[in-house]
Amino acid sequence: MTLHYPTLLTLLLGATLLRAQGPGSSATYYRPADGKTGAQLKTALAAIIYPRTERSYAQLWTDFQQTDARADGSVWDMYSAISHFQFGTDQDKGSGNQEGQFYNREHSWPNSWFGGQVQPMYTDLHHLYPTDKVVNNRRGNLPLGNNQGESFTSAQGFSKTGRCTWPGYEGKTFEPADEYKGDMARTYFYMVTCYEEKLADWHRDYANKEGVGPTIDGTPYPALTSWQLAMLMEWARRDPVSEKETRRNEAVWTIQQNRNPFIDYPGLEEYVWGSMKSQPFSYDHYRQPTAISSTHADKKKDPKTTYNTAGQRIGKAKKGINIVRTSRSHARKILKK
Repeated sequence: MTLHYPTLLTLLLGATLLRAQGPGSSATYYRPADGKTGAQLKTALAAIIYPRTERSYAQLWTDFQQTDARADGSVWDMYSAISHFQFGTDQDKGSGNQEGQFYNREHSWPNSWFGGQVQPMYTDLHHLYPTDKVVNNRRGNLPLGNNQGESFTSAQGFSKTGRCTWPGYEGKTFEPADEYKGDMARTYFYMVTCYEEKLADWHRDYANKEGVGPTIDGTPYPALTSWQLAMLMEWARRDPVSEKETRRNEAVWTIQQNRNPFIDYPGLEEYVWGSMKSQPFSYDHYRQPTAISSTHADKKKDPKTTYNTAGQRIGKAKKGINIVRTSRSHARKILKK
């Protein structure tokens, strides 16, 4: 059969569009950021991810059932090692003082840092998680940071608060468990990207709030203070994107119609702030920065590992390395199907 030129061109264009797809179900969502670098990439991403369907605070309880359910249907709590909450049943009832008793709605980026019940930040699921009420209360509005846990340590040493031991800051901080440090880092990368245009106001109005001043510098770029950025970059390198995060990102996308690019593209922070910031970002031919592999605790991992356009690891990555990284004994129960 002979194909006429217009028909052939149409087929070729169609094939090109089919191949030009972002990770997961994102399709061409990230196309406007294609070819951007560093600060320009961050700003382009902000324009992409800021629009979304706004949720009410009450809707978060049911949203969590889609975004934060373990395989057995219980609440996936990233603050406590002993909780086994059931959705609804163990929802915060305004009382309780024991770890493992109730869960509530945690603003991992404390809402006092942006003025309280201010939309759209107040109900943005990308930084809201169901967490143990007691541990959440002990965290308060502290910034993230490594510490010795001398002020508070949750059961089994899972989460802790104390004086920061990361160079550059000596105030009190909250440190999540190692397996969730990357999750928190990518959450913060999302926040300073999505709300780039609000950072100056937050810094001006709330810098005296515990945590704001040590976390953001009041500028669109780099946005994070030097010590916080260095620490979060290291957290992200040592704790790569997990299946848990990928699934959650898809669930949030379904609910509020925006995505966290730092989950979709593992190591994207290196293109924005790190070793790859002079390299153009490609939304459909993305290559994971080698900085992720080279600093990861698993020294046997192939440093040349790359990701396909679906965000899936390809190459010689060790089996299971990109599955949920929960190292505690309950991990097997969480993932068991």
